[in-house]
Amino acid sequence: MTHPAALCIMGPTACGKSALALALADALGGEIISVDSAQVFRGMDLGTAKPSAAERAAVPHHLLDLIAPTEAYSAGRFLVDARAAIADIRARGRLPILAGGTMLYFKALLEGLDALPAADPDLRRKLDDEAAKLGWPALHARLAAIDPDSAARIAPGDAQRIQRALEVFERAGRPLSVLQGQARAKRFDAYWVALVPAERAALHARIARRFDAMLAAGLVDELRALRNQYDLQPTMPSMRCVGYRQAWQHLDGELDAKALREKGIAATRQLAKRQLTWLRTLRADQAVDPLAEDASAAVRAAWQAAAD
Repeated sequence: MTHPAALCIMGPTACGKSALALALADALGGEIISVDSAQVFRGMDLGTAKPSAAERAAVPHHLLDLIAPTEAYSAGRFLVDARAAIADIRARGRLPILAGGTMLYFKALLEGLDALPAADPDLRRKLDDEAAKLGWPALHARLAAIDPDSAARIAPGDAQRIQRALEVFERAGRPLSVLQGQARAKRFDAYWVALVPAERAALHARIARRFDAMLAAGLVDELRALRNQYDLQPTMPSMRCVGYRQAWQHLDGELDAKALREKGIAATRQLAKRQLTWLRTLRADQAVDPLAEDASAAVRAAWQAAAD
């Protein structure tokens, strides 16, 4: 009897993914691969809830601190990096445990990637400059004219997805909606666990407590230090991350401390809502309430049964 090649733990922000992954790694002889588009940035520790030094010492972690916050990361690069980490961990007789909340990355692992052109930093800067002058809704209207199917799926304020859809059209000469679904990379075998809190109110309370803890630990000071160290812009992917976006506005005098907290918590709740929506579209072998006391035991039992 053999198990799948990896164990995937998918769930919304602040639901307890990291704690569950650590418990499973300890019980099953595993190592953790971060599936988090924000934890790849060096120096962005507090606002991304990056594992502590003690947690990293207890269990090996992978795909953390890969790039500077001035750089960009992609689902394509994640797929390459994750597969390499999985192969390395398995070669040492350990269990790869992929845990995080970036559902696009999990989708890439589950379904493979569309045959899309690579990112173009110059083109992205050009689109950012246009958005600064015209606004993202105006660029969304442009997208609707050339790719109505993609525009229908993307909100007028979703800067990152609008930018990518326009970039694909300019690079490939064909709409994103046409290219999607064509040649895909081969997916790998895994056991998929969806963490779905039974009580949304309990998740919201955890989100508020965690954001307060981030602020108390020095999130604003962390961003101030990053701005002093790097030539950062608010349109960069790193600075669009929830928490950092609001802290940036606070440092620029646009939000007072109370508004920073309120908007940060509200944005995190919206992120969790989007993640839960994504979860419903992804195939999961098991759904678990991460706030239940027996969550770890339930996943361990199902993992053992998966080999039968």
